[in-house]
Parts: sequence; structure tokens; C-alpha cells
Amino acid sequence: MSNQSYLKSKLEKLLTPQEAATILGISPGTLEVWRSTGRYDLQYIKVGRRVMYRTQDVEAFIQKRFMTHTT
Repeated sequence: MSNQSYLKSKLEKLLTPQEAATILGISPGTLEVWRSTGRYDLQYIKVGRRVMYRTQDVEAFIQKRFMTHTT
């Protein structure tokens, strides 16, 4: 795989805040609050004003929150 096709495949996996929020079942505004307060450890990428999420980071965030009991 060439460097260009590798980079393209990685970039295609970036999610907008709206897409990430939909996957998580929250509003984009809630996701924005989480980013600004650091409430949760969901990593994001910021270039200028643009915020993007890697698919694997959103998936890892979900995996960390699986619970087997409430105690």
C-alpha cells in the first residue's frame, strides 16, 4: 500500500462531531461540552477550528464503558 493510499484510508475513518455524537447517542452540543470541560477522555483531532474524531477512538470510548453490574 502506498503512503498516499494509507493516508487516505486513515482519513476516511475520521468522524465529524455530528457523526460521533450520533454513534454515542448524544447531541453534538453535549460532545462539545465534554471537549471543553474534559469531562470524559474521548480523544479528538483539532486542526484550526475543525474538530474530528477517529473511529477507533469512539469505539474504544464505548468499550471502556461496558458495565457488568451496578455496584
